[in-house]
Amino acid sequence: MSSFWAEHVWLPSGLARGVRLVVDDGRFVVVEPRATRHPEDVKLRGVVFPGLANAHSHVFQRVLRGRTQSDADNGITWRAKMYDVAERLNPDLYLALARATFAEMALAGITVVGEYHYLHHGPGGSRYSDPNAMGAALARAAHEVGIRLTLLDTLYLQGGLTSEGHLPLDGVQQRFSDGTVEAWAARTARIEQTELLRRGAAIHSIRAVSREDAAYAAQLVGDRPLHMYVSEQPAENLACQMYYGTTPTELLADIGVLGSEFTAVHATHLTERDISLLADHECQVVVCPTSEQDMADGVPAVRRLLDAGVPVGIGTDQHAFIDPFVEMRELEMHERLGSGERGRISTSQLLRCGSVHGYQSLGWYDGGSIAPGLVADFITVDLESTRTAGSKAAEVIYTASAADVLTVVVGGRVIVENGQHAFGPVAPLMREALSLIRDAS
Repeated sequence: MSSFWAEHVWLPSGLARGVRLVVDDGRFVVVEPRATRHPEDVKLRGVVFPGLANAHSHVFQRVLRGRTQSDADNGITWRAKMYDVAERLNPDLYLALARATFAEMALAGITVVGEYHYLHHGPGGSRYSDPNAMGAALARAAHEVGIRLTLLDTLYLQGGLTSEGHLPLDGVQQRFSDGTVEAWAARTARIEQTELLRRGAAIHSIRAVSREDAAYAAQLVGDRPLHMYVSEQPAENLACQMYYGTTPTELLADIGVLGSEFTAVHATHLTERDISLLADHECQVVVCPTSEQDMADGVPAVRRLLDAGVPVGIGTDQHAFIDPFVEMRELEMHERLGSGERGRISTSQLLRCGSVHGYQSLGWYDGGSIAPGLVADFITVDLESTRTAGSKAAEVIYTASAADVLTVVVGGRVIVENGQHAFGPVAPLMREALSLIRDAS
């Protein structure tokens, strides 16, 4: 059993003062506002937030940061470089990169990540002796770093969609595919869950999975978290309209994919009908503001989604940034630019988007908030840094960055203290992993 005391803590009811936290067996057992500090309590500096959720991640795309931003060809060069990275990776290189990337997330205050994992097999689609070797590398990395992982093992069967139909897999895409829905389901069934690992699923997109296969896959997934790219770009909507005669969301509703465990990723170009369907089926949405900016994909209608009752989480996607504070406040800043109004999304709502909504989307219904009985995942943010000095505790979400995270606790275990990860400096690990990958043939 361990206990903490902090002057400022974000509770489900809002910001509270003088809060005592007692943790036992990885869960909060006491959350007491306006409490006196006990002699054994560890005093936490700054503002305490619930652990933050990165609900959409592609570890392997971290390699591209700072190497594609000047490309001016609507993502063509970016995609070619992304495929080149995917071609180079093997389980050992994937482990090194995932370890460094998840550690970077931990330093930023992220306590759970949803990895949209489709880099399954060897070059040309050859099988590793362990068919889940690449996923196992991700799971091992998350365990070593100490953060929670929902492995969103992704079904990927087709090479694209045009008005004429689905295209065959091309080149590196062979590494992404199991060939059939049945083979994908059989392989993913072998992934064992642990205290820090939950098994989820993803259908890559209507571009990469046909209507019939998407319907079958959703049946096999059952009550596990199911994520899918939906209306990420206008071209996707157009292809779906031309071939299937509906929007992607309408198609998913027609075939029974939508439901309370379903999360639409990006959802950048939804119609009002699409939003209503997501709300009616109790779905969730995950948006990735910095990635959507970087790829010039557009601005999701977050306020309209929230008003319709659709929970919205955040993700870092390709990792142009790993900073959940930037992602959260971009939700509000996008709304301001689009509406000409301030205060479109309250601070409490932004925090819910960064924490509990992401946790729920990833199947961790016992996390994302600081309350008795929930998993003891929380972070502290410095109120005295160059960036946050002078900020109100209630508004520090607008001034803090990943660099202001002091402490990260997952399941009651401290994995970051005074801004340092438990296993030491992370930058050398990242440099080494990137160097090894770029040297690989």
